[in-house]
Order: sequence, then structure tokens, then C-alpha cells
Amino acid sequence: MKNEAWNAEVDLLKSIIEETELERTTKWGADVYVINNINVISVGAFKNYVSIWFYDGVFLTDPLGVLGNSQEGKTKALRHWKFYAAKEIDVDKVREYVLEAIQNAKMGKTWKPEKNSKVDLPAILEDAFEKNPDFKNAFFALTPGKQKEYIEHITSAKREATQLSRIEKMQPLVLRGEGLHDKYKK
Repeated sequence: MKNEAWNAEVDLLKSIIEETELERTTKWGADVYVINNINVISVGAFKNYVSIWFYDGVFLTDPLGVLGNSQEGKTKALRHWKFYAAKEIDVDKVREYVLEAIQNAKMGKTWKPEKNSKVDLPAILEDAFEKNPDFKNAFFALTPGKQKEYIEHITSAKREATQLSRIEKMQPLVLRGEGLHDKYKK
């Protein structure tokens, strides 16, 4: 938890969760509540709000219409409920959402990533492959997921100069067989 101004609210949300059968574990430096090794819920404090995260929140009925998607178009299943003041936390309502999330996890309602997520090679990367066949061979030796990470990293840059810079910086990683984000996964 990064923002101590929300300690009381975080503690309240965690106390609701800890009344249930969920087990607390630490992942990504934060408390994550799981059942049968399935991530169900997390709580976090930010500058202007505290939030409860539902990992497969897309399956919640959300009768209050309070769940939001943190990154439209990117985040598929994760949903969060933001609280901007302590008085907004209705313990009974939060408990209902938590219990529904647990029930969904027990029923196996979990987001399955699309397997057919082939990404087209950008022309700028194909040009780099023509100039360096070792780079091309190393790139295609990577897993499809790592290839996709690199392609999305390149294409997310708007300027061609930035794309070229990213290709230049990624070449040593690719030649070593490393993914773009491998250093954070250790």
C-alpha cells in the first residue's frame, strides 16, 4: 500500500475480505486474496481514492453499477470499485460483491485469454530483420507472447524515430532470448 492516508479504509475493506474463506497471499508486492490458488480480490490505496479489485470482476452482476474497468480496451476481466471517502464504504454491499466473487471463483468463472491473438509484424521491424538476420532468428525463437510484447511496444510509439529507438534497444534482449518484461518477472 503506497498511500498511508487511506489506512483506515484499507483496513476496513481487508477486514470484510478476511471474514471469508479467502486466503491472503502476497503477489506483485501487494496483498492478494485467493481461493484454490485463484486470484479473487485485492485492495489498494492511491492518491485520491482506495479501491477493491476483483480479478474476474467482469462476471459480477454489479447491481449497484459501481465497477469500473481500469483500462478500456486492454483490461478484459479485472474490475475495481473506487471509494473517495470512508463514508462511501457500505460494509454490507461490499460483502455481497466479495461473496459473489468467491462463488464465481468456486464455479470456475474465470477469464480465458484469447489464444488466437496473432499480431502482424510492423514494416519497420521487418526492415530491421532484413538488416540483421540473427536478430530475426532470435526474435522468432521467442515465445509468441514475448514476440507480441515486443511488437506492441514498437507499435505503441507514434513517431517513427521512437519506434526505431525501441527496436535498437530491444535487439540485445532478443539476441539473449529475453522478453521485454522478463527483468520484472523474477
